[in-house]
Amino acid sequence: MPFSNKQPSPARATIADVAREAGVSKATVSRFLNHRETLLTPDIAARVEVAVAALAYSPSPMARALKRGRSRLIGLVVADVTNPFSVAVLRGAEKACQEAGYLLMLFNLGNDSRCEGKAIEALSAYQVEGFILNTLGGDAGAAADAARHGKPVVLVDRRHHNMQADFVSLDNAGAVQLGARHLVEAGYRELLFISEPVKNVSSRMERDVAFRSFIGNTAPEVPGLQGRTFESTEDDGDALDNALRDQRQRAGGRLAGVISSNAVVTLRVVASLARMGWQLGTDLGLVGFDDTEWSPYIGPGLTTIAQPTDELGRLAAHCLMERLQGLDLPPRQILLSGRLLPRGSSVPSVSVAPVIISAN
Repeated sequence: MPFSNKQPSPARATIADVAREAGVSKATVSRFLNHRETLLTPDIAARVEVAVAALAYSPSPMARALKRGRSRLIGLVVADVTNPFSVAVLRGAEKACQEAGYLLMLFNLGNDSRCEGKAIEALSAYQVEGFILNTLGGDAGAAADAARHGKPVVLVDRRHHNMQADFVSLDNAGAVQLGARHLVEAGYRELLFISEPVKNVSSRMERDVAFRSFIGNTAPEVPGLQGRTFESTEDDGDALDNALRDQRQRAGGRLAGVISSNAVVTLRVVASLARMGWQLGTDLGLVGFDDTEWSPYIGPGLTTIAQPTDELGRLAAHCLMERLQGLDLPPRQILLSGRLLPRGSSVPSVSVAPVIISAN
């Protein structure tokens, strides 16, 4: 057996070790650690203090919290931590939790709805006091189980079917109208709304319905306006390329524009244009959901619909804190407005007469 001079790490001191070192009971040490020195004589308090210092004893925050019946932990479950939206919401929620004296525990589903139940179960094992869920919504039973066990739940961005809980989200219908109206007023007449697979994901469904509604309501006012939808998947770039080619062919001499439903889809569209040698604002107009750090630097700059992600995370955490403090009200729905940030990707390369359409 090879010889190693690596010394084993010393075992962490326990409250029993401190009691033995000071020659007192564990209850006496506990009184000292909980700042109840008035119940101890100065001599005993001094002995415990010396023992704590000698053993470098540090009480476990988790153990102390659980002893008081509170873990001060909040469970956050996100569908996809690689999505910039999820990361930004996480930051907002984390700040609010820290300010309130809570820690956030993250579980990433990796866009696998089958893991939703596993996520709730895993976080429950750590005695989290409540949940913030930004999931696919494919397993409402898992979240309902958490609520039945007395754990408050706040939903972010995506609803769970038939689940009564506080819900914080972007106003998806209003945001889609912002982007679509911007393209139409800039002269685009052949529009394509591109999203990830829509089925059973509430935010995607709401944006898809909003786009269809916009086209139906606006087409009578704007001659030649057409709109279609397309679902993009991670592993089928050829299908996206073909969808964009078909759109330009349908457009003929009209301007073709795209609305991408999130930053993940925006990158797929940009990659597709690069494969085909097209230029943003010249061969295709683009408005994308989510204003990422890189949005201003892609091509002529990406026109985006910025979501108030930090505020969404903060509001979700505040709603949860209120529930933990005993607030007993019917479930609340909070919808925040998006903000259009125009850049070069939606500026036509040819001169067109501006069209102003009425808000619906």
